[in-house]
Amino acid sequence: MGKAGKVKTELTEVRDLVDLVQVLKDVADIKYYALSTQKVKFNRFSESFTEFFRLIGFSSLSHPLVNNDNPQTAIVIISTEYGFVGNLNTRVVTRAMEEWEKNPGASLVTVGKKGLMQLESMGQKSVKTWEDVQERGFYEVAVEIKDYLVKEVMEGRLGKVIVVYPWPQDYTVIKPRAVKLLPCEDLLPKQKQSVESFQQVIEESDPADIIGFLSNLWLTSKIYEIFYDTNLAAAAAQTQQLDNSLGKIRKERDIVKLKYHKIRRGDIDKSLREVFSARMMAIK
Repeated sequence: MGKAGKVKTELTEVRDLVDLVQVLKDVADIKYYALSTQKVKFNRFSESFTEFFRLIGFSSLSHPLVNNDNPQTAIVIISTEYGFVGNLNTRVVTRAMEEWEKNPGASLVTVGKKGLMQLESMGQKSVKTWEDVQERGFYEVAVEIKDYLVKEVMEGRLGKVIVVYPWPQDYTVIKPRAVKLLPCEDLLPKQKQSVESFQQVIEESDPADIIGFLSNLWLTSKIYEIFYDTNLAAAAAQTQQLDNSLGKIRKERDIVKLKYHKIRRGDIDKSLREVFSARMMAIK
């Protein structure tokens, strides 16, 4: 195989790679837009949940999940297991360590294998981890995490929980986000202002039991929503990463293409010169 043939083979391989990366990017684009259009269901749940809390005056009640002065803190680090996300998981763990420095003695909890590996590479340990999120499903793992956190709070080992996860602000901006999950003082927003409109509400259960049940339900929904945002952030990060890779590969393709045309033109010139020389020798 001549030099032009070798370069042509290289050009074919680069073209195939461009097509492959383009397909992967298209899949990531479709996944992002499909997830983003479904996210409105969380808004509807929040609205219904808030409306329910307007029925009863919970603001005067005290519950460990809502009002807690225990300083012991847990930082939950949620990473994504998808590929082609760049340094997203590294940024999330770095952000979690910033929260850890603000809360001396805080315990670290990880969700995701890659986050755990990144944490251990920094010399830190996780007291609890979930590594099989994708295989088992977001909702099942969300319930387990909720049960673990509620048990730790109710038994007095924890008072505050902070979750750090990749958050998609929009299609182009993805950044680590830290939110306080417990105690959930924000669970009853403006409750005092609206409860007066309901004066005849029959309470068949103890209000403390009701708020405990609703707090559990809210925590499960919130953790599941965070998983959803993590999935959405991963799709956006994949799109950005693949788009950058696609641009680089296209430049490489253009370079190889130009190289091929130069070599091919040189081979043609060489062949013409050889034919011309042979012709001149035949005439002589």
